[in-house]
Amino acid sequence: MSKYDLLNPMQKQAVVTTEGPLLIIAGAGSGKTRVLTHRIAYLIEEKNVKPYNIMAITFTNKAAKEMRERVDSLIGQGSDVWVSTFHSSCVRILRRYADKLGFDKYFTIYDSDDSKKIIRECIKQLNLDPKQYKESAVLSAISSAKNEMITPPVFATNAMGDYRKEMIAKIYTLYQDKLRKSNAMDFGDLLTKAVELFTYHPEVLKQYQQLFQYIMVDEYQDTNSVQFMLVDLLAREHKNLCVVGDDDQSIYKFRGADIKNILNFEKNYKNTKIIKLEQNYRSTSNILEAANQVISNNSKRKLKKLWTEAEAGEKLVYKRLSSEKEEAAYIAAQIMQKSKENSNYNEFAILYRTNAQSRVLEERLISLNIPYRIVGGVSFYQRKEIKDVLAYLRVVANETDNLSVKRIINVPRRGIGDATVDKIEIYANANDMSFFKALSNASFISDISRAEKKVTDFYKLIMSFVNYEGSLTELLQTIMEKTGYRRELIEENTDEAKDRLNNINELVSKLADYQDNTEEPTLNGFLEEVSLVADVDQYDENNNSVVLMTLHSAKGLEFPCVFLCGMEDGLFPSYMSMSTGNEEDIEEERRLCYVGITRAERQLWLTSASSRMTNGQTMANPASRFLSEIPSSLMIKEDNIKDDSKIPISYARKNNSFFKSQPYQMAKTGVKTAIPVSNSAVLEYGEGDIVKHKVFGMGQVEKIEHGGKDYQVTVNFPSVGVKKMFAGLAGLKKS
Repeated sequence: MSKYDLLNPMQKQAVVTTEGPLLIIAGAGSGKTRVLTHRIAYLIEEKNVKPYNIMAITFTNKAAKEMRERVDSLIGQGSDVWVSTFHSSCVRILRRYADKLGFDKYFTIYDSDDSKKIIRECIKQLNLDPKQYKESAVLSAISSAKNEMITPPVFATNAMGDYRKEMIAKIYTLYQDKLRKSNAMDFGDLLTKAVELFTYHPEVLKQYQQLFQYIMVDEYQDTNSVQFMLVDLLAREHKNLCVVGDDDQSIYKFRGADIKNILNFEKNYKNTKIIKLEQNYRSTSNILEAANQVISNNSKRKLKKLWTEAEAGEKLVYKRLSSEKEEAAYIAAQIMQKSKENSNYNEFAILYRTNAQSRVLEERLISLNIPYRIVGGVSFYQRKEIKDVLAYLRVVANETDNLSVKRIINVPRRGIGDATVDKIEIYANANDMSFFKALSNASFISDISRAEKKVTDFYKLIMSFVNYEGSLTELLQTIMEKTGYRRELIEENTDEAKDRLNNINELVSKLADYQDNTEEPTLNGFLEEVSLVADVDQYDENNNSVVLMTLHSAKGLEFPCVFLCGMEDGLFPSYMSMSTGNEEDIEEERRLCYVGITRAERQLWLTSASSRMTNGQTMANPASRFLSEIPSSLMIKEDNIKDDSKIPISYARKNNSFFKSQPYQMAKTGVKTAIPVSNSAVLEYGEGDIVKHKVFGMGQVEKIEHGGKDYQVTVNFPSVGVKKMFAGLAGLKKS
């Protein structure tokens, strides 16, 4: 019996189908890596293809390494196959032909921090306001343009009439010029320059087309436009292109991934053969059926249904708790109970939609001495923005905390550079005083005259916080506003900035909880509590610990026992996806739910909270609409909250409209949430009016449309551009 006879019928068909375009739809846990490695082995052993004539593209170096090792174990020639990531492949090509693009072959590759520094120089050189043009936001715009192969001249043409975009176009142009003069490329350039090389130098393209007779691309649903172009160019000669992926696991739109690449593959390549891998080797049939039922509600997908020969297994468990603290307590209790059997904590994974959700979970696990580790991120209290905010509070509580003072003296940036800090420290040491005390003597410190006012202003700002007489939460909110920390993140308007804002809001919730549940709350008491939590946040070396991670980070992993927490409309699916009115955004959230469900091998718990503290306020959300898509026959419902949402789970199933499953407002409890505006109501503003949004600032209403249960309002904000939103959620005020 050969190694190929051990494959299931569909896997074997995918392996032996070698000629022409092939689309392998590989469901979760269906053995796609096994198929790819056996396919490479089959090409070499049975089709007599030279290993170097095979190209296999992965998305991570880890995946490439694993593929090489597996091929080596099968036939011993894995190292001769061109297996690498998109970026590694492009670097290898560009190192050889960079001179054709005006670069030296020893060009430097800039990471995102390097890129931000160059963009900062460009903004300064163009005399633009760095507060209006944050380097992170500008870099995000440039990266998005490169993903679409939009060059600076094309970007500038498209930007005509939009002043902000015109300025970004100038930055983009200058940025690329500086990269070239520095003989450097950023990560986006590695892809775009490779496509540019092939486009303008057909003799080079011809060489690689002849070299790569068989091309395979893993995780094809995650490819963007420039990656599609690159693969398409290389495959035109032999047309032996095999792509493997799962449209139901396309969850990286925010990174530029285009699901249309996999959905339209057979349209782009004539005579495409399609093979579906639907047999799952990971999960029980109950878990798979739940995943099938949820994802079937998406309209833009290729039909398939996962199945398994495994037993039905335990039913899914759904538990609705009264708060996020009760949710964390329930999850920790389940882990404690289950782990008594074998003490294998690494069998458990807690998955959540946003990083901010980890804080309450971490604290509960710590209190019960349950070891845990965070994957794809850092511990809540180790995140930069949290450390920054806590540093402000520590300075207010203890002015002699030199480390914290130096951490925040130029965060957010206020023009106090490292050279000035060094001179202040020399003065403080010479006069035997704290770093903070030295700030009050700025006029006596030599050689800082240019920064003297900024140093003095910073000292006065901190003293205003020291003398603040409000509550602890009011103090923290005041620090966030007066320092401009929150405003800077809002103006940055990137996914990373939004995540940091969520984390800061979670810290506000932590402080509010401490304040409300402590007899004599003090700032020092809060800082001590936080410090104790952070100090014991250590992982066991043997990794026998519970795994905490976001759903995005969990893709590609699997665990015997999984908890999906925060299953609430407004959190999962996210508020942003619901507020756009675009069903495609909800479908991406549903794919994320599908990914979460299919991470579980044996047991799956789903939890939600009837109220959750967000940014210091208690918000009430109904259970996630995705829960209503799981048949009751597959799930045990442990719901001890009586009539907590006014909206039964089944209601959202009858009508998938966002406003049919809106957060409700709890009467006379102080719980706040958004309530949709009825179409019969009269808005206080009309088209052409100037309105104010609490986040985006001032803008002009361009269009008002009737839709469903609410008005859809299109507003042009000078700060962020055109936004579409529902009136009931936007809270727009006529100015």
